[in-house]
Amino acid sequence: MPADIHPFQLHVPDEALVKLKEKLALATYFDEVDFSDDWGYGVPQSDLKRLVNYWRDGFDWRAQEAKINTLPQYTTTVEIDGFGPFEIHFVYEKSKQPNSIPLLFSHGWPGSFLEVEKILKPLTAPKSGPSFHVVAPSLPNFGPSQGASKPGFGAAQYAEAMHKVMLNLGYDRYVTQGGDWGFKITRTMGFLYPDHCLASHLNMVLARRPAFTTAPLQYLMDRLLPKTAGEKLGLQRSKWFNRDGMGYNNLMSTKPSTIGAALADSPVALLAWIYEKLHDWTDNYPWTDDEILTWVSIYQFSRAGPAANARIYFEIQSPSRKAPAPNTLDYNPKTKLGLSIFPQDIVMPPKLWGRTLGPVVFENRHADGGHFAAHERPELLVADLQAMFKENGPALSGIRFS
Repeated sequence: MPADIHPFQLHVPDEALVKLKEKLALATYFDEVDFSDDWGYGVPQSDLKRLVNYWRDGFDWRAQEAKINTLPQYTTTVEIDGFGPFEIHFVYEKSKQPNSIPLLFSHGWPGSFLEVEKILKPLTAPKSGPSFHVVAPSLPNFGPSQGASKPGFGAAQYAEAMHKVMLNLGYDRYVTQGGDWGFKITRTMGFLYPDHCLASHLNMVLARRPAFTTAPLQYLMDRLLPKTAGEKLGLQRSKWFNRDGMGYNNLMSTKPSTIGAALADSPVALLAWIYEKLHDWTDNYPWTDDEILTWVSIYQFSRAGPAANARIYFEIQSPSRKAPAPNTLDYNPKTKLGLSIFPQDIVMPPKLWGRTLGPVVFENRHADGGHFAAHERPELLVADLQAMFKENGPALSGIRFS
């Protein structure tokens, strides 16, 4: 292990646990109305009360913390141009198999490094097919990683941090996997570091409709060829999200400190804010209360605080504050792409739209699954990665890793 890589164990101070319970004991709810438990209005109050009560009186964080600490975790320090040194936390499992592929797994919001848990062993020690050295960082401002204290920490800075984590581990060439913010961050890595980021697999695909000026053939095909049944459903799902599901995004990308005040002060607000997405963005995934509260607790106890994660929306998406970075919806010819579409994700473009992003060498449209693919359908995501990166396949043809 390189000298600047340090073992890490998660440990929340006792006083933070006491403070959490004290705040939960003072929870105040809105008055009961006929639609208090209607998901159309947001998180049902009965669900929220159940989770708050369990978080206060039954949930065993120390047991969950011990389980998390069975994951191989480390920290390393990277220098971000204009922002100084950042300590980055990450899960890292090195495969024992020869010619394994270094893979950076990037989470999004409201996920965390925990999303890698179910795919870690199948990727590093597969029964057959390609194997991977898996690196799953906590993004800056998330989980145990350091937060930014200056404005302007945008997509290029997140990409630089992730790239330098891979370099610190000795991986000069690598591939990436990401959804949600992992899409934008790993796409940015492909633009900025094409000699290092050789290919990217994406499980949430943001893509524009082909334009005549940039892709005339795709433009004509998109308008003349009929959409498949799955593509029609995907466009309906995307329309639903843009109409009914973007409120959180609009707020965090314009006034992150406003919602940040609620998230920092109230664990009940944080729970409701995240739990809604765990429900709405999955394909009937049977969340247990322990899973929900563990995911939310990673935000509650994050090193930079529960409000810091909201700023990624502002720094990357706000027109007035967006730091310079490549447009991740543009075509990048240098980084090969794999696309996995799950029908209950929040956006699902037709097949032709994905071709506007870069050279697509693998694509799979699944019959089930949602936004958190690695957690909901780990076996499907693993199979897609192995199919994309199979020996002598189009993604890494002729490339060997030591």
